[in-house]
Amino acid sequence: MADLAVLSGAEQAFISALLAQAPELANGIAIAKRLSLLLRHKSQESLAAVLADAAGTPLAEFATSLRHDLAALQAALDLPWTTSPAEGQINRLKMLKRTMYGRAGFPLLRARVLHAA
Repeated sequence: MADLAVLSGAEQAFISALLAQAPELANGIAIAKRLSLLLRHKSQESLAAVLADAAGTPLAEFATSLRHDLAALQAALDLPWTTSPAEGQINRLKMLKRTMYGRAGFPLLRARVLHAA
């Protein structure tokens, strides 16, 4: 594991011993890393293959929950569109509303939203 380089010697020894005693944990970690690479578009691996391999690991329940909406997950991986700009604006508006809660009415909130844009 390349991530062990930043840990102290005692921590590295503990993790190595833990993974030696629990090989299913090591397998689960490997599957989680594969899924992470796939979701970050740094892997050409198939989503179905990763989820199938996760079936016998501690991630089995998580993989099952992902399979419930597999079409949406696959579309998110395949399509170039994102809702991030809209989500950012919604987050900004909610923050403005929270900071003004109980302090002023709608006209001031409207002025702050329009002034920030």
